[in-house]
Amino acid sequence: MQPVDLVIDRLASVATPERVLVDAAIAASAGRIVAVGPREEVLRAVAPAHGAVEIDGRGLSAIPGLVDCHTHAVWAGSRIDEFDRRAQGQPYEQIAAAGGGIRATVAAVRGATEEELTALTVRRLARMRALGTTTAEVKSGYGLDAASEAAMLRVAHAAGRSAGVRISGTCLALHALPPEAASAAAFVRTAIDEILPACEPYATAVDCFLERGAFSAEECRPFLEAARARGLALRLHGDQFSECGAIPLAVELGAASVDHLEQTGRDGIRLLAESGVAAVCLPLCALYLDLPMPPARALADAGARVVLATDFNPGSAPAESMLSVLNLACTRLRLSCAEALAAATLAPARVLGLEREVGRLEPGYAADIVLIADPDWRAACYHLGEVPARVV
Repeated sequence: MQPVDLVIDRLASVATPERVLVDAAIAASAGRIVAVGPREEVLRAVAPAHGAVEIDGRGLSAIPGLVDCHTHAVWAGSRIDEFDRRAQGQPYEQIAAAGGGIRATVAAVRGATEEELTALTVRRLARMRALGTTTAEVKSGYGLDAASEAAMLRVAHAAGRSAGVRISGTCLALHALPPEAASAAAFVRTAIDEILPACEPYATAVDCFLERGAFSAEECRPFLEAARARGLALRLHGDQFSECGAIPLAVELGAASVDHLEQTGRDGIRLLAESGVAAVCLPLCALYLDLPMPPARALADAGARVVLATDFNPGSAPAESMLSVLNLACTRLRLSCAEALAAATLAPARVLGLEREVGRLEPGYAADIVLIADPDWRAACYHLGEVPARVV
């Protein structure tokens, strides 16, 4: 019998992509799952070591730790005033054009110390973990100079260690033009020559905001190509307010994903389905900004790889709950509970290059487990405004 330091027994159900077990148990050792299956089989195969944690899972269900592959969790300042202005009818793009939006947060981040940013981010990540997120991608993009962008990613990793959340860092240098930039072309050069090298030690990917009022495909291309030459994965914000060529560029360059997709039409759906570039849907942002929901059902039906994430950020999605995303995926994006679970676990793990590490409850995977306070695992999708995560 294999010695283990964690046993969760008598689970009503265990749901992991591609299978659901009932009357099950999970055993783990040194942070890795060693057995999962019908409880009698698991208990015959393992032996709790001295001091092992043993959890009675009666009345509970288990799902993999949720993987949030699109967040902007490091920031300072407040955007509540913008929220009130939008509530009175002022569009987000108009606020951004007047110096609000991303630029307002850039000013606040540049004015904060690393220690202040870390304290803020630890609290946010701890809340995300309590809501079931055990792995999160965190982007830079609110510094827009080499020192501030690198500091944001250092903060993300330090805060993740403190909060117990696995962090994947992304350099979002092309998020907005900083006030000191002479032109978009000049800032792209700065991003390639200065920001990218400064962020590379803390990042596994890069991203860019390809959108009207932000950066064009022609401006994003050299930055993405430079990042690819350094071995970094490519991500794009695209089709949030308009179709400006994000999907064709992502397909051409072999990007890991295009994220947002609120305005994606039939041609974009077809390209994503044919290419294998992941379609990351951010329904909390669409809800918050009153945008069309991304076409997740059409994408899934076409064969695209549909992924879910929060877009957690101070301006357009100040909500850190992947559990809320699961509910929106079923109620607004028309995904089944099983499709939503896969899109919030294994599918985002693949986007982050962690598909052999997290996203499943299977032997060999990290013991990232969320216990749901219901015998039916689908309660993770069903509840709205209630936290069904009992233990993470």
